[in-house]
Amino acid sequence: MSEPRGGTPVTKREIFGWAMFDVANSAYTTVVITIVYSAFFVHHLVPTDSSWGNSYWGLAMVVSNLLTMILAPLLGTLCDLRGGKKRFLLGNMMVCALATAGLFFVGPGAIGWAILLITISNVAWMLSEVFCASFLTDLATPKSMGLISGIGWGVGYLGGLLSLVMVLFGVITTSAEADLPLYIQQNQQAMLAVAAYFVVVSVPTMLWLKDRDPVTRDVGFGQVWQHTWQRLSHCWQLARALPALWRFFLVFTLYSAGMAIVIKFFGIFVDARLTLTAAEKTTIFLALQVSAFVGALAFGLLESRIGPKTTIFLTLLWWIMGVLSIYGLTPLSQWLGVSENRVFTVCALLAGSGLGSTQSASRTIVGLLTPNQYSAMMFGFWGLFGRLATILGSLSFALVADLFSLQQGLLVILGFFVLGAALVLKVPIEQGMVTAGHRSASSGH
Repeated sequence: MSEPRGGTPVTKREIFGWAMFDVANSAYTTVVITIVYSAFFVHHLVPTDSSWGNSYWGLAMVVSNLLTMILAPLLGTLCDLRGGKKRFLLGNMMVCALATAGLFFVGPGAIGWAILLITISNVAWMLSEVFCASFLTDLATPKSMGLISGIGWGVGYLGGLLSLVMVLFGVITTSAEADLPLYIQQNQQAMLAVAAYFVVVSVPTMLWLKDRDPVTRDVGFGQVWQHTWQRLSHCWQLARALPALWRFFLVFTLYSAGMAIVIKFFGIFVDARLTLTAAEKTTIFLALQVSAFVGALAFGLLESRIGPKTTIFLTLLWWIMGVLSIYGLTPLSQWLGVSENRVFTVCALLAGSGLGSTQSASRTIVGLLTPNQYSAMMFGFWGLFGRLATILGSLSFALVADLFSLQQGLLVILGFFVLGAALVLKVPIEQGMVTAGHRSASSGH
């Protein structure tokens, strides 16, 4: 397989164990954040006489991302100093699972408790994602990094599909219109199912993923704090030493703000904008996971040929066309002579196929532009900029949606994607790989 640092060979079983964490954690972001619980929160936990449902959900996203922005670089630096990435990974997984299970006890009107538990679980989920990504430089060579990253994102969408099938067919079997008390109870039970799924499916990661940086020495809290802040104080020097990486981080923040809106508000948009039956919504949500899975693998193969930067540019153009189609949904459906629901379904599936590949290619670029000795720290900053993107996207979309309309909120998404596509081509990837030590100055493409 590949030749990782640390001298321990990488096996297919270890890569499988690493990829299974993407399968496990996708249940949380798919069911809780994107599709099921977000819509349940806005339409059934928030009182019906409130017009700020989107903003309450946006508040939970903003607070959780602010906390993660603080914790991700600190814990990433701490991990680089002490070692033990696997402990950080699995510890955050357990915190996320426990907080998600706690949502079982939250009923209508308990907005404060819901926001608190969503904040805790989302922080832990995002931190686990950062540490999962930081293993990429251990498991892959620069040549294989795009393929392995794409495999992780691809099977992650299979995990999202499996968790949706589990929840929408095995747990939530009624609708709010048919039996509201039972519907609320089943949505609460779904949180227990997601928590259990996260833990159980992470077992291969616990068993087979190797920690090539085990804890090498005991460090006191004061010493850890001092060293962490010393390293963080060198951010400006690192920014000057790795200009391509930091330029990419800024571009990544822009287009990720658009993706964050899609991920955090998709279920809310579908419930509010379209007149779909429960069965039709279930079909769309499941088909979207399949579309994202196929797209992640297809664009992952394409990425190995054209490179991650061009892949991101093409997927952003794909997103732009999809968002424009959804924005013009009414005239487009009239021109085609088909229902809005059908046109939306096709547009959403086409646009969604670019979701995993954009994220996977972004993770690949961070790996290519990061020196191995700074992997946890730089992936911590990758998480930080991702969180900044979520704050930027969630705040702008929620305010536009509540003050104007969800329809006008689509223009916010479009703006982020256009800016990202225009700027990503200017990132000097090849030069950055030389600086990071992943390619010699004399080597070719």
